[in-house]
Amino acid sequence: MNHAPTSADLAPKAREILLESGRAIWYMRLLLGGLVLIFVILTIGMFFFGGAVETLNRTPSTVGETVYFCAITALTIGYGDVVPTTVFGRIDAVLLGLVGVVLTGLIVAAAVRGVQEASRHARNRA
Repeated sequence: MNHAPTSADLAPKAREILLESGRAIWYMRLLLGGLVLIFVILTIGMFFFGGAVETLNRTPSTVGETVYFCAITALTIGYGDVVPTTVFGRIDAVLLGLVGVVLTGLIVAAAVRGVQEASRHARNRA
């Protein structure tokens, strides 16, 4: 007995969405790896030349605080508790923000692609 597909029949499964998103990320692995490498290089540059300073007591930042600052900047959160104090550091921070925006956009694009592909598979099954 044939029946019209319901919305439950057409809904993609979470496992399929994750699988397709992972596949999209895998196809972008070189680009994503390059962006992560740029992030690491910018973080190292920030530590040695950026003059990142904890604003509360005006002390130079440790490696951990510098990585924290770079991650918060790349995620475009920017708390302001650690700031760069040199021109190089400020340029580095802008580049970190740009890398973070591009990286976030690529990951979101992979997730959207995963949902689209999983939905297409679900429609083809129904």
